[in-house]
Amino acid sequence: MVRLSPPLGGRKGEVGGRGACDLPPGGAAMAACSFRRSIASQLSKVLDLPPENLIKSISAVPVSKKRHVADFQLSIASVTEDGSSNCLAQDLQLQAQKLAERLRCDAVVSEISAGQGTVNFTINRELLAKTVLQQVLKDGSEYGVKSELFSTVPRQKAVIDFSSPNIAKKFHVGHLRSTIVGNFIANLKVALGHEVRRINYLGDWGMQFGLLGVGFQQFGDTEKLKSSPLQHLYEVYVQINKAAEDENTKKLAKDFFRKLEERDEQTLSLWKQFRDFSIEEYIRIYKRLGVHFDEYSGESFYQEKSQEVLKMLEDKGLLQKTTKGTGIVDLSEKKDLSSFSTVMRSDGTSLYITRDLAAAIDRMNKHSWDTMIYVTDKTQSNHFQHLFQILKLMGYEWAERCQHVSFGLVQGMKTRRGEVVFLEDVLNEVRSRMLQNMASAKTTKEIEDPMETAEKVGLAALIIQDFRGLLSSDYQFSWDRALQSRGDTGVFLQYTHARLHSLEQMHGNEQLTDINVACLQEPDAISVLQHLLRYDEVLYRSSQDLQPKHIVSYLLTLSHLAAVAHKTLPVKGSAPELAQARLRLFQAARLVLANGMKLLGITPVTQM
Repeated sequence: MVRLSPPLGGRKGEVGGRGACDLPPGGAAMAACSFRRSIASQLSKVLDLPPENLIKSISAVPVSKKRHVADFQLSIASVTEDGSSNCLAQDLQLQAQKLAERLRCDAVVSEISAGQGTVNFTINRELLAKTVLQQVLKDGSEYGVKSELFSTVPRQKAVIDFSSPNIAKKFHVGHLRSTIVGNFIANLKVALGHEVRRINYLGDWGMQFGLLGVGFQQFGDTEKLKSSPLQHLYEVYVQINKAAEDENTKKLAKDFFRKLEERDEQTLSLWKQFRDFSIEEYIRIYKRLGVHFDEYSGESFYQEKSQEVLKMLEDKGLLQKTTKGTGIVDLSEKKDLSSFSTVMRSDGTSLYITRDLAAAIDRMNKHSWDTMIYVTDKTQSNHFQHLFQILKLMGYEWAERCQHVSFGLVQGMKTRRGEVVFLEDVLNEVRSRMLQNMASAKTTKEIEDPMETAEKVGLAALIIQDFRGLLSSDYQFSWDRALQSRGDTGVFLQYTHARLHSLEQMHGNEQLTDINVACLQEPDAISVLQHLLRYDEVLYRSSQDLQPKHIVSYLLTLSHLAAVAHKTLPVKGSAPELAQARLRLFQAARLVLANGMKLLGITPVTQM
């Protein structure tokens, strides 16, 4: 009988390091990486390859609903000389069989078999249960990120530019996507031990401020500006826009913006009020989303610096003038202007891309970053391609380390009142719909703060619907689909977390001492353990391509497996030894579920 003692006190702070995995195979705190290492060390003797080269070719096998599966597999194609491209399926099959025959079971591996071009390894069942549970409970929120899969990934300083709404314009659904995607990338990087700076680059400059200034002088109300700045400025902008084609309005708007550029005190003071009050309200709304920024920057910061950029472009012989007097940079390979970017208006003022160039250079000077990520919708792909190309032409080699994470468009997100204008409309709508669903659900318990719970569950619904597919895909938004309590939704994740939490509250207040892992041999218990084993690989995949869908799919499967186990492995009414072992299994599942949800930007609820 193998017993599992209380978790050992691991050293905190070794985020993403190898500390958790450097134990010899069979050591007390052996995790997925040491199982891989144990398999790799046996394979290395047979294949005459260093174990390090084999570790990444050994992957945990996804759990199957239909049949019992092994725990790990080695893809033969990844270790053969000629790789998968030249090898026929039957050759790989034969090689897999031959290799499987040369390997032996040991204290760690209880079964070895050949599959379709793979060699499959089943871990000793009691060792699997003991190891996984001990590791999850010991590492807590660092479970998975301490894996040796990350040991070769250098710690980096990352700047992430996301959200970036335009003052006085709609905070449209694209900004919501940018906000939650950027937040996910920042959370993931922080969890993996990188240093992250979150920047919100506001659209706070440009000709629309001329129009807005004139509009405010005609229709503005200082009290409304203080109490609901985003709403009021938007209303003013809509009103003045009706007169935007009027010659007199055009002239006034041009004059206002010129004064702004010349730093006229009165004009600047009004603009500053627009900006400051808007940021205050943004901060309040971001707080509801669970998002924060280290820096509120904006185009206005780079007015003067963009003139310096134009001078640099001129000095390097990159700035060309058109017959209309605008400034362009030739981006074509043959230098025939088949591809170019406009960087200057005919009156010598800067454009959006010029300010972006100035911002990129300034951020490098300030933060000496290793990677800079811009999170915007895919319609801006061309803009960022041009931005990075111009930086390279200017001699900035670090332009190679800039990345544009683009996402598709969301169609059909409307509130009951009609089209979405502000992010707050979406948050209020999802909260009120969720409150309604909770009130009519039979399973809802009395909860302390239904408003707050509805908000957190509603936000989980929005995030999961958004993150389920590839970020670059467009998708049709549906309130009904997002808010379903069954199926692959954020509501189901929250429900599972709350249910597992209340199970612990009911039975788990006494300290779980030694548990007998021999009690966790049922297929449904093994499936949960096997799935927990895969978590580090899923994190690694998401860290490589910055797609949240891998984590989403993993958490939905974990919730479905936990729901099945909750039915078939009752805690209540079972013998104490059995109840304790099962409780520890459900506790581990809840911890990993909570960790993954937090990475996605979801706050797990404990009641529902």
